[in-house]
Amino acid sequence: MNIPPRHCAGPVRRREFLAAGALGLGGLTLPDLFRCREAAAAAGQSVDEETAVIFVWMPGGPPHMDMYDMKPNAPIDYRGAFHPIRTNVPGMDVCELMPRHAAIADKYSIIRSVAHQFADHGGGHKRLMTGRVPATPVDTVNDAPATGSIVAKCREGRDCGIPNYVSMNPGGRINDVFAQGAAYLGQSYMPFNVEGDPSQPSFSVPNIAPSEVVMGRIGDRMSLLKGLDRINREIDGHRMVESTDRFQDRAVGMLTSNRAKRAFDLSLESPLTRDRYGRHCWGQRALMARRLVEAGVSFVTLVMENPYQSGVEFLKQGVYNWDSHAVNCHIWDDLKVRLPIYDQAVTALIEDVHQRGLDKRTLILVTGEFGRTPRIENSIGTQTGVMHPGRDHWPQAMSFIMAGGGMRTGQIIGSTNSKGEHPADRPLTPNDLWATVYRHLGIDYTESFPDRRGRPMPILPSGEPISELLRA
Repeated sequence: MNIPPRHCAGPVRRREFLAAGALGLGGLTLPDLFRCREAAAAAGQSVDEETAVIFVWMPGGPPHMDMYDMKPNAPIDYRGAFHPIRTNVPGMDVCELMPRHAAIADKYSIIRSVAHQFADHGGGHKRLMTGRVPATPVDTVNDAPATGSIVAKCREGRDCGIPNYVSMNPGGRINDVFAQGAAYLGQSYMPFNVEGDPSQPSFSVPNIAPSEVVMGRIGDRMSLLKGLDRINREIDGHRMVESTDRFQDRAVGMLTSNRAKRAFDLSLESPLTRDRYGRHCWGQRALMARRLVEAGVSFVTLVMENPYQSGVEFLKQGVYNWDSHAVNCHIWDDLKVRLPIYDQAVTALIEDVHQRGLDKRTLILVTGEFGRTPRIENSIGTQTGVMHPGRDHWPQAMSFIMAGGGMRTGQIIGSTNSKGEHPADRPLTPNDLWATVYRHLGIDYTESFPDRRGRPMPILPSGEPISELLRA
């Protein structure tokens, strides 16, 4: 007898949504995910499951004119304290505090012409993380799913023995703090959070290697499920539940697998590799991100927020994140500490991805929520009580870099005007960034998921892949 396939909620085109009616909003169990994957394969659907994204997030807003879009000929109250240096790509300059960037500029591209309209951290986070105009300009609780959650939903049927969406965050500052929420997709599509500093001997990842108690509970649960299955089989004359056993077995196998534990274990890396990234929270998170995509994780968010850890003494005139207002910090003193650590971690990640042959399938994106005001402000610092320079929020212009993904690199895309105030050519939005990411992952960003009211919401309401990055 033919058994009708069990329904599997997933992305649907608008016309399919109207035809099929509202889809369920609850998360699927792991056995259901395996069942969906098998059903999709039987239907001839496919997604390039080998592709992955490492998303380096710099909350607070990095200063574009002091990193990737320097203006040495601008007036003194715009151009900043540092000088640009040449890179190994003619015509591409970066800040003098990032010499490692200069040495590998052929392996990444700088995009200088992205802008949006949300100057608050909350609105900026949501605008960047979701590719949507947020319902409110403040707060960081998403009203639309973050990109990582969309990827987790689109690839929910994957079985690689490790969580498919991972976020490495500072302890206590996770998910909704950085607008990483899953919104109407539900809690099932939140990231697997890894908190703390992986450079420290005490660092550990909870819930990866099940304890004996947890294993005992798993055994008890499986016994209960088998008992229920026997009752169901007696009731169900068509024996429709027989196939449940193999899906349950696969789910338990994934939970108890050693693969995830090994992926998070930095002790398996050589001391030279760990030194190359830097024995610091940012560097070791970057190394862990590479290990995770190598193990099969589709989307890794790597938060680079506070450089004053892992033995780096906190500057009284420094600030924990990239929010370099004059009242928060002396921006030049803070960058003298921050940028060398950032420079080492990010370039080690890019080089390592290339050298390990991961550069075609792994896309690296490095950004914050906006840039900083081109014109320098001077105010009395809250911590120091003295006057020092800084820059305010500036969504009208920002810079970010992209590497890997089989893209064309070693180029500058777009530009800002002579004072770094707004795009001068090739204006782009955060949606163009994410359209590029979704294209790399093989996800059709015109498809839709239902919101809490059952309305079809396209993954991206607008945006196109950045054509200069794409190979024919």
